[in-house]
Amino acid sequence: MSANRVVIGVIGGGAQVAQSVYDTAIEVGRLIARNEAFLVCGGLGGVMEAASKGASENNGTVIGILPGDTVDEANPYLTVRIPSGMGVGRNVLVVRAADVLIAFPGSYGTLSEIALALHMGKGVVYMPGTWPLHKIARIESSLFKEAIDPIHAVGLALDMAGSPF
Repeated sequence: MSANRVVIGVIGGGAQVAQSVYDTAIEVGRLIARNEAFLVCGGLGGVMEAASKGASENNGTVIGILPGDTVDEANPYLTVRIPSGMGVGRNVLVVRAADVLIAFPGSYGTLSEIALALHMGKGVVYMPGTWPLHKIARIESSLFKEAIDPIHAVGLALDMAGSPF
């Protein structure tokens, strides 16, 4: 186990998500853990819960940066719960903590995290159905890559982060 593990952020819808998206996020979390990377997310439900579940059930480390002042709203699969008290402002902390992000379909919070990551020069791997930013703005192709499935997503993320795996 390396002392300098890759930290992969998983972002996406926090409310109700389609079962297929939830299942895909579980698999992404599982693969993150199996590749000995850390997972960071916003710590709530939906995509964040699913990815956390996949990682947690495979002995992974899951860090949740929560929007509120307490850990009451945290999903049950987090290893570390960090109440930020910042509301949606915690999105900056999720992005800052990650080496690279995997984005799932979501709302404006997900869009803000993608934009922040690209602004900071961090790579974003996006799953089908995620905000198609490349259709509305010029984006550096080395920073914004589409994945077709969980294996592809985690592989791209590890490659973008310079992982030795």
